Amino acid sequence: MSILSKLPKLKRIDELVITSFIPPFLVAFSVSLFVLLMQMLWIYIDDLAGKGLGFFTVVELLSYRAVSFVPMALPLGILLSSVMLMGNYAEHYELSSMKSAGLSLVRIMRPLLVFAVFAV
Repeated sequence: MSILSKLPKLKRIDELVITSFIPPFLVAFSVSLFVLLMQMLWIYIDDLAGKGLGFFTVVELLSYRAVSFVPMALPLGILLSSVMLMGNYAEHYELSSMKSAGLSLVRIMRPLLVFAVFAV
């Protein structure tokens, strides 16, 4: 038996939350990583400017620093996308309809919590 067969089946509400969480998460993670990279670039711009460095050397430096910024950008991306998702649900009255169907807020947010625990 495989491990996946032992896992409980995802309910439709879990699939809805996960599929609507992934696109804002990717955007928020990318934006937070970009902001952290630009902050690093502005701090060290006086050391980099005028040294005759090639474009690919600067891109290589930014890619190395991007890897080190992932642990800082990941929690920011999760937090921002969770707030955006719950705000979007509240704005379109989906959150209130889920609550009126008898689901608790913790039950609605359970896929987000599981994603956050496994991601961080």
